[in-house]
Amino acid sequence: MTYYKPKVKAPNPQEIEKIVSVLQKNRLNTVCEAALCPNRAECYAKKSATFMILGNICTRACKFCNVQTGKGEKVDREEPRRLAQAIYDLQLDYVVITSVDRDDLSDYGAEHFVNCVAAVKEKNPATKVELLTPDFRYNLNSLELIVATNAHKLAHNQETVRRLSKLIRPQSDYERSLKVLNYYAKHSKKIVKSSLMVGLGESLQELKETMQELLDVGVSELTIGQYLQPSPKHYPVKKYYPQSFFDEIKEEAYNMGFKAVASGVLVRSSYNASNL
Repeated sequence: MTYYKPKVKAPNPQEIEKIVSVLQKNRLNTVCEAALCPNRAECYAKKSATFMILGNICTRACKFCNVQTGKGEKVDREEPRRLAQAIYDLQLDYVVITSVDRDDLSDYGAEHFVNCVAAVKEKNPATKVELLTPDFRYNLNSLELIVATNAHKLAHNQETVRRLSKLIRPQSDYERSLKVLNYYAKHSKKIVKSSLMVGLGESLQELKETMQELLDVGVSELTIGQYLQPSPKHYPVKKYYPQSFFDEIKEEAYNMGFKAVASGVLVRSSYNASNL
């Protein structure tokens, strides 16, 4: 089988080396590497990265994701301090903090998110923080902790349309994700964002219905990108869409009422996050 290999601009090797060096020194994970994001070279070159806290082993096994699945690692209480230091060293103005799913923890990792935001803001008060969170199994105590943080934006990825959700994300739930996003929108004044992949077998009508459901629960920012199969063991791509499709669906999203939209073949949930 021939796999789609997107073309990306060659990065500045010196900038890449600097960022990788800081990440390694502070023993930090990025979703850029763990999920094999096609934009990681471009983002590194712009001195931008999406940090992945709570280890690099996920307790769930989504069929589209390249992050390793297994038993969660012991929570590293020093990670917030090292994260704040790395952001300081890299002089980042905008950061995205996400995590693996931690269904093994009583709060599903929410307190660690809180500690990371606090540490980052203390050392980098001008830096804006976007949180891309799991669903926390809709645990209200966990969600309360998240909305109380000093984050600029709250995000949770819907990923795909209702019909395909259980197939693609067997340990997650379509309605639960909508409820999480609605909680963020109702209980905070922060911007609420979500992301969708296409190419999994969805119809255009299903895609528009999901977009409307996201709007209905309070999502104001949306990213849409082409699903790319990470390896032969992952869910196969059902369709490759041309850039013209992403341009058209972006216009449709704005017409529906979204305030900010990023849509393209290589767009991912945290792509160009500071400018969305």
